[in-house]
Amino acid sequence: MQKPLLLILCTGNSCRSQMAEGLLKELAGDLLTVESAGMNPAVEVHPLAVKVMGEIGIDISKNSCKHINQFLDQKIDTVITVCDNADQSCPSLPATIKRHHFNFPDPAQATGTETEKLQVFRKIRDDIAQLFLAYIAGRRDAL
Repeated sequence: MQKPLLLILCTGNSCRSQMAEGLLKELAGDLLTVESAGMNPAVEVHPLAVKVMGEIGIDISKNSCKHINQFLDQKIDTVITVCDNADQSCPSLPATIKRHHFNFPDPAQATGTETEKLQVFRKIRDDIAQLFLAYIAGRRDAL
């Protein structure tokens, strides 16, 4: 039986959605097929996102930034937007697709030293992890 597809959307698909994809694959890869995409994808996954995910044992270094159009012909079960821009600019989706929105600040906008930027990336990573741990627990309970 094919696992349901959960698609995480963000503007550039370089930070928040990539971290969420990595976390959800780790937490629920047995339950869901997890992908991420952007409305206007960046060229590469942000190096600091790769670094902070590696700190918790999740490798997203081989991930690529993808456009939402790559997934529109697939049977999507759930779409989760992780920034307000993606939520507002998401194309119309069939009513059968479950949709959730959680807004996280963009860590790519962090300023300061690399250490200060890493602190911002870690906080967003941890906030995403906390939220998605609860989300996956709810999905498992529903089964």
